[in-house]
Amino acid sequence: MTTLLESRYRTVMRLLPRYYRQAREEEMLEVYLWDTDEEQQDQSRPTVGEVASIAALAVRSRLATDKAPPRYALLGSSARFFALCSLLLQAASALTDRVLGATWLGTTSSPHQAMSLMGWSGHGALIAVRTITEWTLPFLWTAGYFALVGGHRRLARASVVLAALPTVSSLIVRLSDGSVPPEPAYTITTMLFAWLTVVAVYAGFHRDAPPARFPVSSPGLIYMACCTLIGASMTLVPAAADAAWGPATGFLVLGVGWLITHNRGVQTSDTMGRAIALAALGLVILANRLSGLLFWQGLSISTPVLGSTLAQATAVTLTVLTLTATGIRGLKHTTSRQHPAS
Repeated sequence: MTTLLESRYRTVMRLLPRYYRQAREEEMLEVYLWDTDEEQQDQSRPTVGEVASIAALAVRSRLATDKAPPRYALLGSSARFFALCSLLLQAASALTDRVLGATWLGTTSSPHQAMSLMGWSGHGALIAVRTITEWTLPFLWTAGYFALVGGHRRLARASVVLAALPTVSSLIVRLSDGSVPPEPAYTITTMLFAWLTVVAVYAGFHRDAPPARFPVSSPGLIYMACCTLIGASMTLVPAAADAAWGPATGFLVLGVGWLITHNRGVQTSDTMGRAIALAALGLVILANRLSGLLFWQGLSISTPVLGSTLAQATAVTLTVLTLTATGIRGLKHTTSRQHPAS
């Protein structure tokens, strides 16, 4: 006879995908129930730790490796490619923006220097500490990136969480301080981009996941190239280079580069999954770019600056649409080859 505790465990294990339950459910139940007296099983419940463990297993088994059914293996590889590319753009953009900002500050005139340093001093120790922290913590995106590609996943997870914290404090300040321009949509999409990166790193690169790697070149060369391209674009159009400019430029390079080169190899479901992952990343970046564009339109700025921002948003939109169409078409093609009509 099924006890109440067994029924409760089975209910929790419905979080797991069917293929995993069919293979492991009875074994897991035996482990959970073996040291509980049958008389007590109608008065017991799964512990919070057990429920959390099953929930984490549900994520791992859905974002799975090649040993899982193709559907879940594809979902896992796509999530990991999303995490790696998103982390790369966060890292390269944060470093480039701060290096160029510090360079400009060291070469500009005294009145501009004084204006730029107003947020660092003269407002009390607490605000100064917050400003310094918000400026320095994003460097940890780079630490997280190299920790992840180097196989140090715990360090990578800690680094990306710390790197994303300034987006939360920035939102709190803009919602609570009337002296700061509100721009809520811009701030919220920036925070969304950062924390989706964190979630993707945690969920995609679980303990069973394969090493983080790009399909071409080395992680260090890709990082240097991304920093160089973002820095060059910010130097060419400095007036339009807001916080959304760098990630959008990096995405365009990644997306267009993939579209140009993907036909050279065999179109597998894993390759097409990367197109879907890039398209999903592009949607997040597009939301950030459009919210920044709305903020620009509310200010008195020159037509060339507004035109540059609008052109970038249009380019990101077209790239996302092309990646989505290519990915869907490729997945249908590979599926039809794997399951030919009888």
